[in-house]
Amino acid sequence: MKPTDPRIRAYTDEHIRTLLAELHERGKKFGLIFPSATTDKTLDGRVLVRFNTAPASTLLNLLTLLLDADRERQCGS
Repeated sequence: MKPTDPRIRAYTDEHIRTLLAELHERGKKFGLIFPSATTDKTLDGRVLVRFNTAPASTLLNLLTLLLDADRERQCGS
């Protein structure tokens, strides 16, 4: 998902916080820890995530990668 994808505008601060919690939980399985990741400000209708003010699309893309890796890991077991 690109930062300019119009679907990003539908995500509220609360949605992003829930996704961040999922990122923290799923990331632990792979040794990925994002202790300072949190919501930042809203810019042009998009909630930013504090990965050096990355857009929420970065969070969604990271979650997608972790979900894919988790599926591959389960299939390979």
